[in-house]
Amino acid sequence: MTVNEAREALKALQAKLSAYSHATALIYFDGATTAPKGTAANRGQTLAVLSEEQYRLSTCPETVELLEFLDAHREELPATEQRIVFLALKNIRDMQKIPMAEFVAYQQLLVEADDVWHTAKETNDFALFEPLLTQIFETQRRFAGYCAPEKLPYNYCLDQYEDGLTMEICDRFFATLRERLVPLIHRIGNAKQVDDSCLFGSFDDAAQEAFSHRLMQIMGIDDAHCGLGTTEHPFTISLGSHHDVRITTNYDPENVASSMYSVIHEGGHALYDMHSADEFAYTLLDGGVSMGIHESQSRFYENLLGRSRAFVQYVFPVMQKCFPAQFKDVTAEEVYRAVNRVTPSLIRTEADEVTYCLHVMVRYELEKRIMAGELAVHDLPAEWNRLYKEYLGVDVPDDTRGVLQDSHWSGGNVGYFPSYALGSAYGAQLLRKMRETVDVESCLKNGDFAPINQWNRENIWQYGCLKKPNDLLRDVLGEDFDPTVFTDYLEEKYTALYHL
Repeated sequence: MTVNEAREALKALQAKLSAYSHATALIYFDGATTAPKGTAANRGQTLAVLSEEQYRLSTCPETVELLEFLDAHREELPATEQRIVFLALKNIRDMQKIPMAEFVAYQQLLVEADDVWHTAKETNDFALFEPLLTQIFETQRRFAGYCAPEKLPYNYCLDQYEDGLTMEICDRFFATLRERLVPLIHRIGNAKQVDDSCLFGSFDDAAQEAFSHRLMQIMGIDDAHCGLGTTEHPFTISLGSHHDVRITTNYDPENVASSMYSVIHEGGHALYDMHSADEFAYTLLDGGVSMGIHESQSRFYENLLGRSRAFVQYVFPVMQKCFPAQFKDVTAEEVYRAVNRVTPSLIRTEADEVTYCLHVMVRYELEKRIMAGELAVHDLPAEWNRLYKEYLGVDVPDDTRGVLQDSHWSGGNVGYFPSYALGSAYGAQLLRKMRETVDVESCLKNGDFAPINQWNRENIWQYGCLKKPNDLLRDVLGEDFDPTVFTDYLEEKYTALYHL
């Protein structure tokens, strides 16, 4: 086999694997959005077959031989294909260590767990979900032992979402946030509180959907390649390639800001996924490089842009047009202050910028202890409630608004949550850098996201998975990651907003 023949074979292999990923993602999206309640077993059966085929194709001797041949001739490959071979071999080495039967069984478990989690959340029944969640954490520990016996299990999980992330790094990062944010939260708590009543009332689903599509247009999201659906817990998914991305939201008939910022958040994910270089389509380089970088984009659009005074002033007439009765006697400044109200709350996805990271810290502490065998899944609700009282000072009334609120564990996403806080901090530093060459405030005042999106496309989006997360950040910023940029931003913004 020549190097050129091997390169063509690699291209064909990735196209086939991408097709399998497309099919499994479509099945997942259907299950999370419009599929009838009783169809989980059917989806599980299909996913089991597809997962087995993916496993065989990814780990068969022919695939390994092909990749090892290309790795031996990597100096003859373009940089993009060197990176593809590296990622493919890394994935294969991990997958080979997991017995195929266990890999397939785990995919079936996740389908069942997602279905049961929806029911458990709706009925406030953690006991229904507990056996499946126990199996998920046990499987995660077992897989970590197979793939990285030299690592602590939770460090292996963290690394799956952010290359190189460890508990030691997380502990230092969260300690920095705690040191700066807790005093700020106390100062805000002693100040005169912001009135956010204008965000609550009666908001028709159809009007909210129309508003959601208008928000996507303002953000510059191409609706020919990005659809909008509804689900219990909003998410973004790429179906096979960056040419087909879906976002979801959930309409709260009493709170217009809930879906508004859900759409902007998921829209940030979608913009990132949709703008990998076209040459990366159907390859391992397509899409975001890590969940920390991904969340830097979603949190960037949701908060740093979406909750800015300039953006709210621009979008307010759109809100008045979609909801004329609700915003008849309201001003843009009142909406700006309302969407930035700081108050400890129960729901992570609806939390303000300042207290949000405390929600993430609760989940991080719980995951860390479960993966270390120091906490049983059975005791999760009680510990969840205790930490919410300790960290946020709120009493959790039920498991629906407590331990069952997030979908991540039902999808096996153990180690994901720290990415939200990291992404928030990355985003603040990226915004500071962007402002050196882009008049961000002017763009937002005019509803012109093109210069902002162009900067992100040139500096972040186009690279897909070509660069490691830390290298990508360093190349963009020209400096190392510094979480105090984020805490400085929060202190400046909320000191002014609350007249501290």
